[in-house]
Amino acid sequence: MNALILIVEDEGEIAAILEAYFAREGFRTVRAQDGQVALDLHLQLKPDLIVLDVKLPKINGYEALAAIRRRDNTPVLMATALTDDLDKLQALRIGADDYVVKPFNPLEVVARTRAILRRSMSQSEATIIRVGKIEIDLTAHAAVVMSDDGRRQKLDLTLTEFRLLAHMARASNRAFTRSELLDACLPEGEAMERTVDSHISNVRRKLEAATANGYLEGVRGIGYRLVPVT
Repeated sequence: MNALILIVEDEGEIAAILEAYFAREGFRTVRAQDGQVALDLHLQLKPDLIVLDVKLPKINGYEALAAIRRRDNTPVLMATALTDDLDKLQALRIGADDYVVKPFNPLEVVARTRAILRRSMSQSEATIIRVGKIEIDLTAHAAVVMSDDGRRQKLDLTLTEFRLLAHMARASNRAFTRSELLDACLPEGEAMERTVDSHISNVRRKLEAATANGYLEGVRGIGYRLVPVT
C-alpha cells in the first residue's frame, strides 16, 4: 500500500516492533512518543492512518483523538491496555475507527490497519461532495449552488479555484493553512502564499454571487476554512 502510518506509542520496544511489522508489509512509518508530538506530526505529514495509544505523556490518546477529529477524518486505530468496555466505547464515541487491546499481536494490528484503509479508500471514491447547498462533482469537475427552490447555479471556476474548493470541501470546518492549500492545489509555478489569498477571494466572490454567503471563512493566523451554512 505504501501508506504512511503514524505510530503514537511511548514504549519504545512496542513502537519498534510495530514499525518492523509495518515495514515488512510495505508501509511507511513515523513515530511519536507523546500526544503533542503526534498532533504536530499529524499536521505536518498528513499520515494515512494513526495507531494511537491511550496512555501517553503530555496529551493522552483520547485528548489527541478529539483534537485530530476537530481537524479532519484521518483513520485512527486506538491501542489500549484497558479492557473495560466503557473505555472502548469512549474511543469509538470520540471518533476512533477501531481499537486493539494490549498485549496485541502485531499481525492483528497490521490486518486491522489494512481493513480500515480499505474502508477509507472506498469512502473516498465518492464523486459527489456536498457542503450545505454547495455540490461538487469531482468526476465532472463541476460545482453548483442549489437554491431553496431546487434551481442549480453553476459556478464558473478556474481549475485552481475548483481544486481549492474541492480540497476544503473534503474536510469542511477544518482550518487549512495557506501553505497546505498552496502545496495541494496550486501549480508549481505559483509558489507564493499570497497567491492563495487571491484565488480564495475569487472563489468567495463567485460563491456570494450565487447566494452562497458565509461559506468561506478566514481563520486569523492560519488561513481558511469552508463551513456548511444552514
